[in-house]
Amino acid sequence: MNLAKLTFVFFVGLFAPFIVSSCNNNDDAMSPTNQVVDVDQETIDEVKTNVQSGTWRITKFMEDDVDETDRFTGFSLIFDANGTLTASDGTETFMGTWSITDSDSSDDDSNDDDLDFNINFNLTNDFEDLNDDWNFVSRSATKVELTDISDGNGGIDFLTFEKN
Repeated sequence: MNLAKLTFVFFVGLFAPFIVSSCNNNDDAMSPTNQVVDVDQETIDEVKTNVQSGTWRITKFMEDDVDETDRFTGFSLIFDANGTLTASDGTETFMGTWSITDSDSSDDDSNDDDLDFNINFNLTNDFEDLNDDWNFVSRSATKVELTDISDGNGGIDFLTFEKN
């Protein structure tokens, strides 16, 4: 056997286990019909369905380490399926928009596996402070906790919704 063939066999034998082990047959990501399930889209749909049911209130809003929750006391929030966000205290009503996207569609951070809860009120009142692409900290059927690193000063903001 010449030196070139021997070298080739050596490298194939050396790297073959790594190449074979890098192949992944992940049956967990397959649906019963053997089609790949888009877990991110399922998560987005789950969160959307959850927040669209019932009314919500802001139970925590911290901006740059200052608790500003009381600015939203008495307001109920409705997240409509069409992307409309309504905030009302019975006297005043403010309209905005909301959406949930994966991080690939925004440039707020380098984490590619998170979801963003996007809020936009085209207003010049307290609700404009909610405008952002918030990152999920935790979520349940009755509570959604969000955070954001401020673009201006690098401070961390927190926003929590709880179901009424």
